[in-house]
Amino acid sequence: MLFDVVSMVKAGQFVGAGICMGFGAIGAAYGEGLVGGFANCAVGRRAEQAGPYTRNMLIGQAVAETSGIFALMVAVLLVFGDFSGNGVCAWASSIAAGICMGLGAIGSGVGAGYPALDALTGSARQPALGSSMTTTMLIGQAVCQTPAIFALVISFMLMFKNCAGIAAWPYNAALLGAGLAMGIGAIGSGWGGGMAGGAACEGIARQPQMKSSLTTVMLVGQAVAQTPAIFALLVAIMLISIGPTEGTILTSAALLGAGISIGFGAIGSGMGNGVNAAGACQAISRETSTSKDMMTFMLVGQAVGQTPVIFALVISLMLMFVNFSLPGTIVGFCALMGAAISMGVAAIGSGYGNGVTGSSACLAVAIKPSGRSAIMTLMLVAQAVAQTPAIFGLLVAFILMFGNYSGPATLPAAMALIAAGFSMGFGGIGPGIGNGITGAAACEAVGVQPDERGLIMRTMLVAQAVAQSTAIYALVIAFVLIFVV
Repeated sequence: MLFDVVSMVKAGQFVGAGICMGFGAIGAAYGEGLVGGFANCAVGRRAEQAGPYTRNMLIGQAVAETSGIFALMVAVLLVFGDFSGNGVCAWASSIAAGICMGLGAIGSGVGAGYPALDALTGSARQPALGSSMTTTMLIGQAVCQTPAIFALVISFMLMFKNCAGIAAWPYNAALLGAGLAMGIGAIGSGWGGGMAGGAACEGIARQPQMKSSLTTVMLVGQAVAQTPAIFALLVAIMLISIGPTEGTILTSAALLGAGISIGFGAIGSGMGNGVNAAGACQAISRETSTSKDMMTFMLVGQAVGQTPVIFALVISLMLMFVNFSLPGTIVGFCALMGAAISMGVAAIGSGYGNGVTGSSACLAVAIKPSGRSAIMTLMLVAQAVAQTPAIFGLLVAFILMFGNYSGPATLPAAMALIAAGFSMGFGGIGPGIGNGITGAAACEAVGVQPDERGLIMRTMLVAQAVAQSTAIYALVIAFVLIFVV
């Protein structure tokens, strides 16, 4: 039969395997390409060191390959395994496992390339530091593999979850939500951790005597950059473990939306925190006297940059645990999905923009250490403004989750609600990043001219206000879609 349990589960396994290996090959290959390209540059600079550089290139590429191997492992299990004994929900858990590991391998694969390429570049500048650079490279690469390992764990939990006796819906939605949460949520942390590791390798090549300080800042910065992936891991585990045995269409939307919210919401903060840590490492290598204060400066910037993913986590937890009084129709379904999209996607811009500002603030301190107080103030103001699109996304999410939809459950009414989420979610990406770039330039300017902080801040705020207008346009259209049409 076409739709018997065994056939459905096997079909899900095949789809999951294809998704897993297809996406899983992206990050590793990209990261390996970065390493290979810079290895050639290093050999071109010092041909007599071709042997050691080739060895380090292969070591760096082997680590970057790890995430791709994880994807291959999961894909092979999905192709040749038999999970039909786990119940009809195993078709969804198989697809979710493939999504989880495939997407989860991207960030770690790309991220692992940065420490290796900067280690090769540094070795070309300082041949005597070859072994030291290799050690730092491996440490940096190891940490940025963590999100891929999280994804592998969730993939295993999904594949081997015994779903027998559990209602297909909404538990299928919970399983798919878990895969999306961890898969998408791993991208930013893996990528960002790699950028921090690369900057540390570059810094050691500039200032070998600062290796200890740079390694410490790198590890702390990478640890903070891993937090969004840990939030995604937490939500994924809860979705797998506490899935309900019964529920309505609203329950399905809420569980799937919980994964979407934290998954997308983790991207910006993960990458942003990595960029911030990279700026701190670069600052120490340019001005060694800042090493004692740079850790505090970096952590303040990262703490603010963490806010968007916390907003996304709040929405995910509410979607999982709040009983919404929405109509159990397609209208209620689209309202909850729109809320998840609004918050999760809008958090990308603000999270990354805050990281860019924090990174430039660290570099500004290296330019003018005595102006750290003025730079800190400007950084916080700039980050607060860059946070606004994520706050708009949170506002729209709340309105969608707790709205009163007493009209007829028509398709246009439902599409208007999910469209409101798309409007505010994607409409928040550009303004968040743009405001972060503006704030970054202002911080650098204050680093050069700290006495002109007032003038620079006014110019920054005017520029950010204009860049913010597109987020307001998105908010207006979201309101029109919710309240007018």
